[in-house]
Amino acid sequence: MGIFKIEGGISLKGEITPQGAKNEALQILCAVLLTPEKVIINNIPDIIDINKLITLLGNLGVKIQKTGSGSYTFQADEVNIQYLETEAFKKEGGSLRGSIMIVGPLLARFGKGYIPKPGGDKIGRRRLDTHFEGFINLGAKFRYNREDHFYGVEAPKGLKGADMLLDEASVTGTANIVMAAVLAKGKTTVYNAACEPYLQQLCKMLNSMGAKITGVGSNLLTIEGVESLGGCEHRILPDMIEIGSWIGLAAMTKSEITIKDVSWENLGVIPNTFRKLGITLEKRGDDIYIPAHVDGYEVKTDIDGSILTIADAPWPGFTPDLLSIVLVVATQARGDVLIHQKMFESRLFFVDKLIDMGAKIMLCDPHRAVVMGHDFKSQLKATTMSSPDIRAGISLLIAALSAKGTSTIQNIEQIDRGYERIDERLRAIGANIIRA
Repeated sequence: MGIFKIEGGISLKGEITPQGAKNEALQILCAVLLTPEKVIINNIPDIIDINKLITLLGNLGVKIQKTGSGSYTFQADEVNIQYLETEAFKKEGGSLRGSIMIVGPLLARFGKGYIPKPGGDKIGRRRLDTHFEGFINLGAKFRYNREDHFYGVEAPKGLKGADMLLDEASVTGTANIVMAAVLAKGKTTVYNAACEPYLQQLCKMLNSMGAKITGVGSNLLTIEGVESLGGCEHRILPDMIEIGSWIGLAAMTKSEITIKDVSWENLGVIPNTFRKLGITLEKRGDDIYIPAHVDGYEVKTDIDGSILTIADAPWPGFTPDLLSIVLVVATQARGDVLIHQKMFESRLFFVDKLIDMGAKIMLCDPHRAVVMGHDFKSQLKATTMSSPDIRAGISLLIAALSAKGTSTIQNIEQIDRGYERIDERLRAIGANIIRA
């Protein structure tokens, strides 16, 4: 297992360009299974989770060619659907949560789709009911083998459009249902659909392939089924979670950093949420400029003077993937913040590592934590810690970069799952970080 050794307390400076969005790439890559024609995808991040999915597509028979940095062509004209029933697939598919989204395209095009219980971050219960209830609404038959946790859906006579109200605005669930519905007979309406920019990107890509999806960007999608889809070329958005991570890093290390080409129109409330923590952000073209916060940053209270609460919510609310970053940034703010993580019941459990570093955090319950900011009057202390998941991992890395002394982070494969060559990119702006 790899480790990072980080010498903290160093002010950084320079420019950093965000990678392609991991959560969009997982959806877009699965969509190549919907057509036998060539699909060109650009700005694919070079990270563990994405590379695993590309390997899985190759093992399914998809022809894959890397044409440049982050650019690939895919052609699914000879898909080996029998691979889904092999032991190799059960092992491979179970190592990646994003693999669940191959089911919708395979079901739509080939009449069946199977998946082992997918892996991913251990951040609490992550139900799959929304996915399979959607497939059942479209006419698929569902089966589940409890012994080896293997899911299957079949529709040998094809799928039929249906009206459905999702029980939760699941991003991956919505993506899976949309990919199944584009080749179904008739009209499908999906209410309480997720409307994140990455889901919008998927819908735009599918429409460019010949799908008929309206309501993109809203929580009510209407899909007119078509006979087949063609090829296309698509570019993945910059990763908003990485952009938020760099904002938090700049504030915590009192660094002057410019984040390049961020696609401001797709950041939603993210910039203003960091501004509520007192962080100065400037829009310079399509870049974000963060000056060095030499005098720290002060949390804004609510209008009535009550403690600031930052909570996650479905888009256009604040993304849950950035709450861990916000929590770390709050440890050195001037003022107090209540962090309310509504979606996952285990995501805040990494705070004990921050408390060991000297942070003042009171974990109220699995979903809420009160952070009492130090205002940089008491620097975090270096320590040895382990990364429990992607977002907690990057949060601990930011804490280590701001801490006094040398910290060690173990299990860094969790960070590599979501962040491309992060040690190299941090060294380029002055960080003292070594991969061992």
